[in-house]
Amino acid sequence: MTILNRYSGDVIFAGEFETILACVLAAIISGADLRGADLRDAILSNADLRGANLRGADLSGANLRGADLRNVDLHSADLHGALLRGANLSGADLRYADLSGADLRYAYLHSAILSGADFSDSDLRSADLRDVDLSGALFEGADLAGVVG
Repeated sequence: MTILNRYSGDVIFAGEFETILACVLAAIISGADLRGADLRDAILSNADLRGANLRGADLSGANLRGADLRNVDLHSADLHGALLRGANLSGADLRYADLSGADLRYAYLHSAILSGADFSDSDLRSADLRDVDLSGALFEGADLAGVVG
């Protein structure tokens, strides 16, 4: 299994793994720099990705349901259409991230940095947005029913 850089096509991390989840977790444990990683449509549900550097990564369509993304750097990441239902994104840096069309129901975003993020057409029902920086964030067409904060 190989993780490529979405911009250059260079190999970021490689190894003999049966799933992309195992590959990503091994990359994080080894300290690999996952900036710009191409993880489109990856199945990473319930993964512990705490503190990972995924700045500029392509996680569009990825399944991150219930994932632990505390303090993850997702600055400028592409998460459009991602499944983040029940994910813990507290303290995450999501500045200028594309979360359009993402499912963030019941997501925990306490103290996340969301300035400039695009939540257009996202489902944020019952998400926790306490103590977040929303300056310049876009919410056109987003479902904000029951949002806390």
